[in-house]
Amino acid sequence: MTTIEVDEDAYGSWTVFHVRGELDLVTSPRIRRRVHEAVAGGRRDLVIDLSAVRFCDSSGVGVLIASRRLLRSCGGRLRLILPEDSGSRDGHVGRVLSALGVRRLFDVYEDVPGALTEPPVILPEQPGPLTEPSYRNAP
Repeated sequence: MTTIEVDEDAYGSWTVFHVRGELDLVTSPRIRRRVHEAVAGGRRDLVIDLSAVRFCDSSGVGVLIASRRLLRSCGGRLRLILPEDSGSRDGHVGRVLSALGVRRLFDVYEDVPGALTEPPVILPEQPGPLTEPSYRNAP
């Protein structure tokens, strides 16, 4: 059975969602609802901590993209926590976002304290399977 848990904390103007479990077709509507409730409640600065998410499919990615769009439309900010995983720069969710070519859309941090205090850091995205090749001087 697919499960997800979300805990919420407030740090000044920031609302932090700590997400644990699997972010998929069954569970992603719960995250979408939580984000919409936060925005409806006047909260515009959101951190989604995905460090304990062990699986993410395209539905989960869709919710993250929709959350980014919603927050940007109302002048808000979205930051994701995607900590390093052994053997790679990002954990599972980061690898999925990179493979789909959408990681660059998000302000990404390794931990909550960094997301709350640091300005956005633009990390280079590692090429994924959907990266288009560069053709210089091609005929």
